[in-house]
Amino acid sequence: MEKSKTINVALIGNPNTGKTSLFNQLTGLTQKVGNYPGVTVDKKQGTCKLPSGKNAIITDLPGTYSINPTSLDESIVLKSLLNTNDSSFPDVIVAVADIENLKRNLFLFSQVKDLGIPTVLAINMADQLERKGISIDIDALQKELQTEIVLISARKNQGIDSVKKAVENLIENPKTPKASSVNYQIDEAYFKELEVISNQHTLYELWLMITQNNYPETLTADVKEQLQTFGQDVSKVKKYQHKETIYRYKQINDVLKKTYTVDRSKATDLRGKLDKIFTHKIFGYVIFFGILLLIFQSIFDWSSTPMDFIDAQFANLSEFVKGAMDPGVLTDLITDGIIPGVGGVIIFIPQIAILFLFVAILEETGYMSRVIFLMDKIMRRYGMSGKSVIPLISGTACAIPAVMATRTITGWKERLITILVTPFTTCSARLPVYAILISLVIPDTEVLGIFSLQGFTLLGLYALGFLTAIIAAFFLHKTLKVKSTSFFVAEMPNYKLPSFKNVLFDVLEKTKAFVLGAGKIILALSIVLWFLASNGPQSYHDAEKNVTENVANSNLSEDELSQKVAAAKLEKSYIGIMGKTIEPAIKPLGYDWKIGIALISSFAAREVFVGTLATIYSVENDDEDTSTIKERMNAEMNPDTGKKRFNLPVGLSLLVFYAFAMQCMGTLAIVKRETKSWKWPMIQLFGMGALAYVASFIVFTMFS
Repeated sequence: MEKSKTINVALIGNPNTGKTSLFNQLTGLTQKVGNYPGVTVDKKQGTCKLPSGKNAIITDLPGTYSINPTSLDESIVLKSLLNTNDSSFPDVIVAVADIENLKRNLFLFSQVKDLGIPTVLAINMADQLERKGISIDIDALQKELQTEIVLISARKNQGIDSVKKAVENLIENPKTPKASSVNYQIDEAYFKELEVISNQHTLYELWLMITQNNYPETLTADVKEQLQTFGQDVSKVKKYQHKETIYRYKQINDVLKKTYTVDRSKATDLRGKLDKIFTHKIFGYVIFFGILLLIFQSIFDWSSTPMDFIDAQFANLSEFVKGAMDPGVLTDLITDGIIPGVGGVIIFIPQIAILFLFVAILEETGYMSRVIFLMDKIMRRYGMSGKSVIPLISGTACAIPAVMATRTITGWKERLITILVTPFTTCSARLPVYAILISLVIPDTEVLGIFSLQGFTLLGLYALGFLTAIIAAFFLHKTLKVKSTSFFVAEMPNYKLPSFKNVLFDVLEKTKAFVLGAGKIILALSIVLWFLASNGPQSYHDAEKNVTENVANSNLSEDELSQKVAAAKLEKSYIGIMGKTIEPAIKPLGYDWKIGIALISSFAAREVFVGTLATIYSVENDDEDTSTIKERMNAEMNPDTGKKRFNLPVGLSLLVFYAFAMQCMGTLAIVKRETKSWKWPMIQLFGMGALAYVASFIVFTMFS
């Protein structure tokens, strides 16, 4: 192999084997996230230096139990391992297994090995051997499996250099793994006849092409035709697939009997005792509720100081820019458009980061898998698969990847229902809206001497979203005439202390994605909104003259007159006209035309609501007032009542509206992509919109 050639390494393994931890240790801060060609499944890649100084590109393939795919994620793995002409086809595979589930992990390893790709077996969690009462004869296991084996502890950064050396050894001394005799055991004559069809592919590659109906583009028409002939007898193919599974596990059992022993009497772990508590039919739910309450309480308590600091800095920045630049259009654009708009996103980084921090810790410790198991009992009653819990929980971060996560659900009806109800769960984009409105209308009083009323309100909104998703799922289950069956399989990993490195990477990656994703939209919208608010028809240009020449305004001070002029100009601007147009429709909810503008703009992304109001109020108060976003919203008055615009009825009405409304173009687009139809996203848009309007009207009326 050329010295300059970059080595492609693919990580493969079952879910919860520590594959991602190993990926983080190998790649560090060189990671990047993209998409596999033609699909929107995340593709994580990074680079690392091997001992010789060569560069290796590490690809973290989706977790899978076998390369016989039942979901889109698993099909990605199969395509990655069959497409030998792809520029990223792996030179070496690192198959990650964990010490406690070696039998199941070796099933996937045996399939990969039969593809003929040089493979390193990395057995993870080696630091747990003694605690689990497990002993492994590595030398004997290497001889039996005929492959390089490395013991590692990815979380503790142990054995990582050994993995790099093993990869390089296979590159320097390539050894094509000897295929097992599994296929010959099934039907020797059948598979010997199959093997001679092509000398460009291993026997197992040809068999996978038949069983998965997955033929590489480089395959000749003649070879493809012969393979399709072999696959015509579907009953025989299924029968042989079943036999293959039996024979593989038989071989694995024979190997492990010689090399792997478990003496539970020597084990010292607390997994069983903890599982009895965390998955208890009563205490399990109580503990989960308590953890959620702690999370939402922390979101307010821990983030208040940094949020106030960020808010004040953006106010100071606007003041500094106004003083440093000459008055004019560019200055107004920066100080009234860009800075308030971007500040409306940046201010919520502390809350978003805290939410992602807790979710990452729950996933790292293994507790999230217990939640999935616990909630499966509820999900099945409402027409969803137990796997639906994963999208619903991940929807608290963002609905877009949550909808994509439904690909692991095999039944179409269960998957469709999950896709349709997932947007009800409170995503991180709603959090800025909730946070600013709760801080404005809910008093920061203590409950039970420990928790705050604001924290309880936020928890209530999350619970409302989840409960609505469950009710909607039940309704869809009864009304959708789609026949489908599926099975629930959940991994119950060991409990472990969270890896600081993994948690840090997870929080940084998700927070960065939120800020950049929302920031691009908000920056563009802030400029558009500023233009629409700073320009208008002739009535806009006449507004100043009309206000100053009005006799009723002759006794106003200079500041008061300036504010009245700014307010009049905003009302006559293009954006004011838009807001006034929809005002009659939203007035029953307690909203004015300014809030209407924010509702329209937040269809791009919910979090734009705050930035939009910040921009509008900045333009309206066109003087030297550079108060914070929260202060400007708190000072907004209702001219009809003379009271604060954002009072309790209006605040609660807006909270309920955003809890239900489908205001996310990105989610609509991904639902269309996943369902291959505009029918379902349109049902979501109008159905959730109608529910939001009615619920907001009821809430506003009740509290007025």
